[in-house]
Amino acid sequence: MEATQAQTHCNQQSFAFQDLGQRKVIADFSGGYLSSDGGSLLLREVDHNRSFTCELAKCFTDTRLVPLVEHKLEHLLAQRVHGICLGYEDLNDHDKLRLDPLLGLTCDKEDLLGEQRAEENQGKALAGKSTLNRLELGSNGLTKTKKIQPHPDRLQDFLIDQGVKRIPRKARVLTIDFDATDDLISGDQEGRFFHGYYGHYCYLPLYAFCGDIPLWAELREANIDASKGTLPALKLIVAKIRKRLGKKAIIIIRADSGFCRDDILTWIEAQKNVHYVVGLAKNAALKRLLAPTYDTFLEKHFGKETYEELRTKAKEKKLKQIPLPDDLQHIAFSELRYRTQKSWTRERRVIGKAAITGGKINPRFIVTDLTGEEDWIEADATYLSGQALYQEYYCARGDMENRIKEQQMDMFADRTSTRKMASNQLRLYFSTFAYMLMRDLRADALVGTRLARASVGQIRLHLFKIAAQLTVSVRRVYIRLCTACPMAEVFAHAHGKLRQAAPG
Repeated sequence: MEATQAQTHCNQQSFAFQDLGQRKVIADFSGGYLSSDGGSLLLREVDHNRSFTCELAKCFTDTRLVPLVEHKLEHLLAQRVHGICLGYEDLNDHDKLRLDPLLGLTCDKEDLLGEQRAEENQGKALAGKSTLNRLELGSNGLTKTKKIQPHPDRLQDFLIDQGVKRIPRKARVLTIDFDATDDLISGDQEGRFFHGYYGHYCYLPLYAFCGDIPLWAELREANIDASKGTLPALKLIVAKIRKRLGKKAIIIIRADSGFCRDDILTWIEAQKNVHYVVGLAKNAALKRLLAPTYDTFLEKHFGKETYEELRTKAKEKKLKQIPLPDDLQHIAFSELRYRTQKSWTRERRVIGKAAITGGKINPRFIVTDLTGEEDWIEADATYLSGQALYQEYYCARGDMENRIKEQQMDMFADRTSTRKMASNQLRLYFSTFAYMLMRDLRADALVGTRLARASVGQIRLHLFKIAAQLTVSVRRVYIRLCTACPMAEVFAHAHGKLRQAAPG
């Protein structure tokens, strides 16, 4: 028996618009249950294939009385995480979304039309903003109204475990990228500090990725060193990777100069088959070591005598560098051995980039424990020379920064606007889990399509935002997707891949 789709809470008034030639143009509200998120069906398949929400629920303790529970914990978590995937960053959005039976289907709600709920909630299959808010605020401590408590250690382990599971077992060389970014603070929140580099009050979250796979997301106060917490995170991540891939897998830690700290480098050097390629902040000593590389090029460019004259004049005028043509461009690399006066416990290999851009001398440095003679390197040109290690390997870390942009901009990881740090950390986890589901869709179902390398925001726009009509009957739930959808072929391809990967 079909549910009455044409009934609405208002009179069936029709609206006349200007004619189209000899045809009348009429509109009314008898279209039934419609949704703009038809592509969310693919998201549901990804979640089911990985049992993601069910596993996530094990990281929480639910002390609510079962007979009085209308929304199971798994449904609440799916609603929150899937909502982020679909572009709904604010809990207030869910007061309208709870009316969408298609989102209810995505969250596995049996009563899609909300017909079995109390009279005041009739037609609302999902939870509203207040219920979801209590879910998030439970991280601040259990009360009479907040009876769902997340366990930070379990959530942390869950993120690492899920990330490591997604690393191919045959992977031989892995790169783990660490980076920190700013998360603007809104109002008088716990952990509010001003950050001089970013120039505003913010949090300083720490991220770790292996390719496009998130492994770590830690919300931190901004009054700390950028590398704080990296070593404990690294120890946990490496242990999990070793458990899955064994001791022969090569792990390389890559990060900018904010993570060039002796305790981190020393620990990595003590681990077998773990290496680092890390940025190194320039200083006067490093510039002196790199100066001969600049001298060699400039002597050749100006001529030895002319170059000496220019250096003398620059010294007399107390200039930082000799005048160079604005169009002069040059890059050279040099192998250096360097040790700081106090902060480092040993001398290390440094690769210096002697760059001249726009007439300005612009030196850059990285430090690494790779020698180019490791057995596993073989003939891989990426690791053989200092120049290749800098240009081909270290500079590629910019792609990890794109992953952070996806987190912050597309998955709303910066929506940390609750008063307490603990609930904001939970929001950061929800955002990261949402990104992981979107990443799974891209990796598992979109290979070979035009969205294979698309950002998660573009996947949402092109593949999720599909008009859909939903009809509920005793025997089936039938969804009619927009006939004119330009991504119909990609949708069909993704559906086929996901069904092939479905358990059983």
